[in-house]
Parts: sequence; C-alpha cells; structure tokens
Amino acid sequence: MIKVLIADDQELIRQSLKIVLSVSQDLEVVDTVSNGAEAVKSVGIHRPDVVLMDVRMPEMDGVEATRIIKERYPQTSVIVLTTFDDDEYVFGALKNGASGYLLKGSGVSELAESIKIAYHGGAMINPNIASKVISQFSHLAKNSTMISVDDRAVQDISKSEWPIIRSVGCGMSNKEISQALCLSEGTVRNAISSVLYKLNLRDRTQLAIWAVQSGVVNGGVSG
Repeated sequence: MIKVLIADDQELIRQSLKIVLSVSQDLEVVDTVSNGAEAVKSVGIHRPDVVLMDVRMPEMDGVEATRIIKERYPQTSVIVLTTFDDDEYVFGALKNGASGYLLKGSGVSELAESIKIAYHGGAMINPNIASKVISQFSHLAKNSTMISVDDRAVQDISKSEWPIIRSVGCGMSNKEISQALCLSEGTVRNAISSVLYKLNLRDRTQLAIWAVQSGVVNGGVSG
C-alpha cells in the first residue's frame, strides 16, 4: 500500500483527489492539508511515501515545502500539481527534489500511475511541460549554480551506466529508460542508485543537472 498525502489550499480539490485516489487498492490517502507548512508537519507525523503538492498555497508554497521535505525526509517523493504552466515553478520544484510535475488537468489514471512511478524511484513529467524542464536545466548549466563532481569519481562510471545518465539528463522516467535501453526497471533503478553513490549526488535531479552541465546529454565526458 502506497501512503499518499494531499496538500492543496482548495478544499474541493483536496476532497476530490482523496475520493478518486481511494478507488485504487494500491493507494491510501493518509492526510489532506491546506498549505506547505501543514504539509511539512504532516509528513513528519504520517511519513507518507508520496506527497501531491500544490504550488501556490498560503503561508508556504509548494516549492519551499518540497525543499524542506526532501531535506528532512529524503525517502518521501513529491509530485507537484499546478494549474499554472510556469517555468519558474517547473525549475524550482525539480531543483528542490520533486519526483514529478503534473498539471491539475491530468487524468486520474495518469495521476495514479505517476504516484506509483514516484514511489518506485522514477520521475513523471507532464508532456506539455517536459520541453520547459529541459530548457531550465540547460539554462542552469550556463549560470553560476554548478553541480560539482570529482573527476576521479567520474572515472568509476561504467560503460553501461552512461546511456542511463544521458536518459536521466533528458528527463526520462525509469520506465521510459527501461523501454528505450531494453533493461528492466529494477536494473535502471539500481544503476541510478549506483551512479548517485559514485558521484556523491543527492538525487536524480542533481544528476540530471550535472548531465546537462557537463555535456553528457550531448555525448560528452564518456567520449
């Protein structure tokens, strides 16, 4: 059973999401809250596996709440929900460790599948904004906010791991990577964990940013 927390400042949306998700036998809504501060507190109490996080909320928005939750409870995945196709929020949420970013207009089946993907360590990005995510990663690569990786650590990356790193840098989920490279999702998940350990990176978001900054996405570093 995957434990889910819903954070949204509109009660109608909170209750609607709770109802539609409760239909799934694999999902359990453990709490609903109305702002980011309440979300942080609730995660500490209920320890959900996945948080559905609205972006624009009073007291504390979803981007800041995501940052705090991922720092304090790194095993909890966050999927950001918003009605606003806003570049700043796309970048901020993913930079702070969100596992996915979906528009509120997404279908119920897509939402449920996204929760399961996030729970298993994958990432889910709405097709309407996927290109914007890549654009933001590319923008970051050109400014002063750099992800630093020891050159000696890079030498430990195996030949089979480089295509997976490139795929992560392109914003692909574990499922998409497994299909593209003809690997099991478990193999992809384990490979990403291995790479994060070798490069001393916090999460796949940092790995994706590094892949863009270092040119791996375009075939660099590994030759």
